[in-house]
Amino acid sequence: MNTQFSATEPDEEVVEAPVRRQVDLDKIAQGVRLILEGIGEDPDRPGLRRTPQRVAEMYAELTAGMDEDPQEYIVPLPGDTHDEMVIVKDIQIASLCEHHLAPFVGRCHIAYIPKDGRIVGLSKLARLADTFARRLQVQERLTSQIADTLYEALKPVGVMVVIEAEHTCMTVRGVKKPGSLTITSAIRGGFRKDQRTRAEAMALIKGKV
Repeated sequence: MNTQFSATEPDEEVVEAPVRRQVDLDKIAQGVRLILEGIGEDPDRPGLRRTPQRVAEMYAELTAGMDEDPQEYIVPLPGDTHDEMVIVKDIQIASLCEHHLAPFVGRCHIAYIPKDGRIVGLSKLARLADTFARRLQVQERLTSQIADTLYEALKPVGVMVVIEAEHTCMTVRGVKKPGSLTITSAIRGGFRKDQRTRAEAMALIKGKV
């Protein structure tokens, strides 16, 4: 297995995906017909007649996060005093590489240390990851967007996000390296300042504690 590792810095400019009002399914379907014709296929043969519409619906589903506001998921639960590390790991994600419109799939791990008892529902962390994943993405930006949104909205002591994913744009095309895994991390606040806390989070994510 080939592994790539990169850590995004908090002062990098993060370009937010534009908010989309609606999806033009007919326009996507027309484009798919052109692709089928371009590769020498007949889009009117029985097996392909509904393919353009199916692909249009698929892309609408895989980019639905463009219509969602991730901030709405970061609402502190009332009346809590928890101040120890919280980790939700192995959140399954699927996204589209914006360079080739090819899927990349993997797992997202989110850790944070609450401040003043501010915690969020565990499912909200999964929804946060899913909202950003269901857009045209690059993994590095996806990792930063999840970390920045949680850090800015919840104002915890620290946030760590780690994503491990396999990109079909390099496993089934191009260099064709099946099994290659890309790992990205985004570290904010106390996790950046305290190496022991960061090491504890990584150990818990890896299941070594």
